[in-house]
Amino acid sequence: MMTTTIHRSMLILPVNNPKFVAKAHLRGADAIVLDLEDAVPPREKGEARKLLKGAIRTVGAGGADVFVRVNNDPELLSDDIKASMCAGLYGIFVPKIDSGEQVRRIEQMIAEHEKANDLPPKSVRVSLHIESPRGVLRFQEIAEAGTRTESMSMGVDDYCREMGIEASEDGDEISYPLSQMAVVCAAYGIQALGVMGSVAGFKDLTSFERAALKTKRLGFKGAYCIHPDQVPVLHRVFSPTPAQIAQAKKIVAAFEKGLDSGKAAISLDNRMVDTPIYKQALLCLELADAIAALERRKQEALSRIQ
Repeated sequence: MMTTTIHRSMLILPVNNPKFVAKAHLRGADAIVLDLEDAVPPREKGEARKLLKGAIRTVGAGGADVFVRVNNDPELLSDDIKASMCAGLYGIFVPKIDSGEQVRRIEQMIAEHEKANDLPPKSVRVSLHIESPRGVLRFQEIAEAGTRTESMSMGVDDYCREMGIEASEDGDEISYPLSQMAVVCAAYGIQALGVMGSVAGFKDLTSFERAALKTKRLGFKGAYCIHPDQVPVLHRVFSPTPAQIAQAKKIVAAFEKGLDSGKAAISLDNRMVDTPIYKQALLCLELADAIAALERRKQEALSRIQ
């Protein structure tokens, strides 16, 4: 059975922008990330923390899972996590991860703040964001270190800056680290999130969709984004199509009929269907069911506030 939460889209928005916060629950994203980091100027971070609890309630009203992107800075991190802890928080989005030791320290910090705020143990998940060549070299170490890690992504622009290169439209320069990330995440039951390139060009949805399709083919399950118009693109890319669902049902029915007659390999539409293809079809149907359940949850949440 599929147990991983579905996050085809993680919409990132600054917590100190009341207009964005007020409308976020209407954007249809699977998850919303309230940003305390890059989108908030240093002098405003203290005031931004005070907005978190109200913002978490507001953006979560449409049924999306709510993360807070914290500042991975010794002077800011603990206060950011502390300010985030309340009912309705799904997870902490941690940038600038480059070692397993960092992950362990952050998890300990989260555990302490969970306890201090009477939240259930291990209820707060973690999404890790790798932005450096050092972090890329330690993908497996980072994946092994966490007990709360649900997803992992790359900061493409920061990675390219440290490499001394520029992000291109086709994303060739990041195909190596993203391929590595996909394999490591699959091995450790973590969702790989991201597109083959930068998310900054939010008006060019055609290129954005092409970049998302490339990572889907690597095994990625969704991506973060910075504009509401990118959300439906990600949902389209990272969801099975009606044709794929219909074909999966056909494969499952034919294969199970074959099993009943003692056959574990059958011919269907002039192609062999054996156990691996049958299991892939089952995964497609499980994903479709999970997405349908998620969409029902979001619709029910919206109906309660309308």
